[in-house]
Amino acid sequence: MNKYTLSKISSDDVNQLQQISRITFSETFAEHNTEEDLNNYLEVELSIKKLTEELNNPNSTFYFVSENKRVVGYLKLNWSTAQTELIDEKAFEIERIYILKEYFGKGLGQFLLDNAITKGKAHEPTYIWLGVWEKNARAIRFYEKNGFKVFSSHLFTLGNDVQTDLLMKLEINN
Repeated sequence: MNKYTLSKISSDDVNQLQQISRITFSETFAEHNTEEDLNNYLEVELSIKKLTEELNNPNSTFYFVSENKRVVGYLKLNWSTAQTELIDEKAFEIERIYILKEYFGKGLGQFLLDNAITKGKAHEPTYIWLGVWEKNARAIRFYEKNGFKVFSSHLFTLGNDVQTDLLMKLEINN
């Protein structure tokens, strides 16, 4: 029996989504970015307004992951025109897998990735893809271990800092 549960997020959950989004993003990236750049991202990209718009997109879905009813992370999936890079409209994007730092190395990332892949395959995509910061070696190793391969890159702006995300894909045999 798995100790984690996945539940779909609705627009009624936007405040809780904002809270877990800000905590997990900060825990993941604070040590590598200036406080000003990080705070700007949290205020703009993880605002209630922006998250509500994302929640209301019919081609995106968010899920909370919980342990004993405590939200410990979340997942955001995109397909069709909701993808952040529309390289292939029939592809499926895992845009966000974020978990509390205290859960790193406890199987939670694998639980979320497995669920994301299962949900993605239901859309019968050409492939499943995601972006990962080039300096996040832990995440890159994790995705490579799960069969993802780098196929391109794009720029990600965090405040005044322009960073490179590696785009990685998992080929799907339909």
